[in-house]
Amino acid sequence: MKPIGQLPVAVGRQIRFVLADIDDTLTLDGRLPAVSLAAMERLQAAGLHVVPITGRPAGWCDHIARMWPVDALVGENGAFYFRYDRRHRRMLRRYWKPAEERRADRERLDRLARQIPAAVPGCRVAADQAYREADLAIDFCEDVPPLPMDRVEEIVRLFEAAGAQAKVSSIHVNGWFGDYDKLSMTRILFQEVFEAPLEAVRERSVFVGDSPNDEPMFAFFPYAAGVRNVLSFVDAMTHRPAFLAARCGGAGFAEIVDHLLAARG
Repeated sequence: MKPIGQLPVAVGRQIRFVLADIDDTLTLDGRLPAVSLAAMERLQAAGLHVVPITGRPAGWCDHIARMWPVDALVGENGAFYFRYDRRHRRMLRRYWKPAEERRADRERLDRLARQIPAAVPGCRVAADQAYREADLAIDFCEDVPPLPMDRVEEIVRLFEAAGAQAKVSSIHVNGWFGDYDKLSMTRILFQEVFEAPLEAVRERSVFVGDSPNDEPMFAFFPYAAGVRNVLSFVDAMTHRPAFLAARCGGAGFAEIVDHLLAARG
């Protein structure tokens, strides 16, 4: 990983889309700092599109699409994208699975919500679970004392034994039924909202992230960047970001935005 300051100026000038994880990428110590919101506003003012790509729930994503300076966002690790049309005051919600399948999946996930905390001492269902539509989030360090990695890995194994996918973020293990991830729904978003195949704009895009559930994005985008705290996970990651900020969380995101906008003059 190269320092973000080594991103070539010519590359910075061609960037048109900035995608970013939220937890511990836009946030810092569990809160959204002013520098992150200001950085997103500065990007939009410069004509760039801002798209969070998160594991957070549908209820939060509805708020983010409406209230934050963003153009759209992917939520629940690829279960959907939301886009708020401010001109017509209408929320566009696009799901990977139809409602009937999501209801059936919920019954299976509800069983895992009982089984996994009983099997792995110290974890619990995430506090934001009530606002989720397509996945189950198991908290291992957000509102509980941090668990050792072997217990986190046991949570992953329990999801996979039930036939679910499981991804580790900086705070949760997210599990769901379905062949999708952050990248696959991002492809649909770009085709349907920005009317461009993702492959056609991958070199005009930067993704910023911090944890293993961002690996599909790190692998796809040649100019992907990590905030400093990604170093806590890189030994367990196959795909790492090409560039690295000197600061953690939202401060690191703002640092990356500074370099992008400086390249544009």
